[in-house]
Amino acid sequence: MFAAAEELAAAGCTLLQYRNKSGNARQMLEEARELRARLGARAGTGMPRPPATAELRSAWTGEGARPHTNASVTLIMIMNDRADLCLAAGFDGLHVGQDDLSPEAARLIIGARWLGVSTHNLEQLAEADQTSADYLAIGPIFATSSKANPDPVVGLEGLRRARELTRKPLVAIGGITRANGRSVIDAGADSVAVISDLLRDPRKSAEEFLGILR
Repeated sequence: MFAAAEELAAAGCTLLQYRNKSGNARQMLEEARELRARLGARAGTGMPRPPATAELRSAWTGEGARPHTNASVTLIMIMNDRADLCLAAGFDGLHVGQDDLSPEAARLIIGARWLGVSTHNLEQLAEADQTSADYLAIGPIFATSSKANPDPVVGLEGLRRARELTRKPLVAIGGITRANGRSVIDAGADSVAVISDLLRDPRKSAEEFLGILR
């Protein structure tokens, strides 16, 4: 995991999420701190409030992040689910799902850090759009193997409709690969969240992804 994270950062990825669905709190904190230590100067400070929406969207789409020339790129580190570990590890933001803390409860804990919310249909997205969340995720766009019990597929048409409902940066998630990633951006997503298609040769895969998405 640590080596893969270093390769993804070296490729020019601008946001990395630490997602651990089975570890205990002690293990997760140790790993999260090790990630920050290994990624060094690329990682953010864990403190600043996100910039205005237009600037935030440019971060999602990779403005300023280029493969092979990324030494000065700030890497945003996101903790999945756990607001307490986000603070303890000094991460830059938190991502919560529908069964986690509400966005407003999470905001009380993390303060000015980035806050993202997962949604799985248009009703959930419209509700999340009214919160203080800085960005919204919607999916699965395509069938995915990264969840044991995934929600119904949203599809590209659902993504297009989601784009009409929010002006916040929109992250597409679920079954996204280099083969279909461009179609997701064309449908209105500002960024994509990827697991499976980055696992083999992370740096090369990420560089190819960024070339397709830009």
